[in-house]
Amino acid sequence: MLSLNLPSPIQTVFFENIPFFLKRDDLIHLDFSGNKARKFHYFLQNDFPHIKMVTSYGSPQSNAMYSLSVLAKMKGWKFRYYVSHIPEYLKKHPHGNYGKALQNGMLICEKTAVENMCHSAVDVLTIEEGGRQQEAAYGIALLAQEIIDWQEKNAIERLNIFLPSGTGSTALFLQKNLLTLSNRYATSVYTTPCVGDSNYLKKQFSELEPHTIFHPTIVTLDKKYHFGKLYKENYKIWLKLRQQTGVVFDLLYDPVGWRVLMAHPEIYREATLYIHQGGLLGNESMLPRYERKYKNKDKL
Repeated sequence: MLSLNLPSPIQTVFFENIPFFLKRDDLIHLDFSGNKARKFHYFLQNDFPHIKMVTSYGSPQSNAMYSLSVLAKMKGWKFRYYVSHIPEYLKKHPHGNYGKALQNGMLICEKTAVENMCHSAVDVLTIEEGGRQQEAAYGIALLAQEIIDWQEKNAIERLNIFLPSGTGSTALFLQKNLLTLSNRYATSVYTTPCVGDSNYLKKQFSELEPHTIFHPTIVTLDKKYHFGKLYKENYKIWLKLRQQTGVVFDLLYDPVGWRVLMAHPEIYREATLYIHQGGLLGNESMLPRYERKYKNKDKL
């Protein structure tokens, strides 16, 4: 069994001279961290003696893909992962989440329809893309309780929590648990869509939880961003965050997350906790792309 660093630490950082609390879920474990460690905690903690294989699908550089490869290796399961396309450069030069997952024994299936995945076999465990399923609530309930315990210990009467979203399941289950667990203080969850738009995120919320009272508050920027595309302003804030906080963030989600948060002072006027959800292996592929495009940092 993996030895997890739980509860994950919370530290105070200053960004643009504004104090923020930072929940370091990126420090849960070197190989099993961030929101994926939370989402897959149920499968880590429980025994599945009949399972021989786990299957899932999504991007060839998915954080969930790598975390599932770690889980499968530890459990002694085979791991099959479905993708629509693998870039030729990545095939020839495996790196990041893709390279590490292959090292863990992942079987990759390219250009294979998701519908062909084996859902019915009794010895196959199927995980939705990004871990978006009800079992994710198990680990995120632990996250919520950690935050409640810390909030009560520090007597923070009102706390705003911010995290960027892909499928939105972490933000959703976190808000729901903060509302349903015993908490005498006020706690609100804010998030922003990094994959798709606000309507996409609302749809994801509703499919997992029909009662909108449990949904997080969605905030955005006016400009639309395409997932995985390089943006100067994202690289610029990522560099600034590293310089001012001493913390390395993910290059896909966190730059958008921090830019949205900083554009909404109504959130950080009150005590604000930003959740660092890990995903740093993805920087192995994103950072060289940014460095090639913006060689002269003085022009950023």
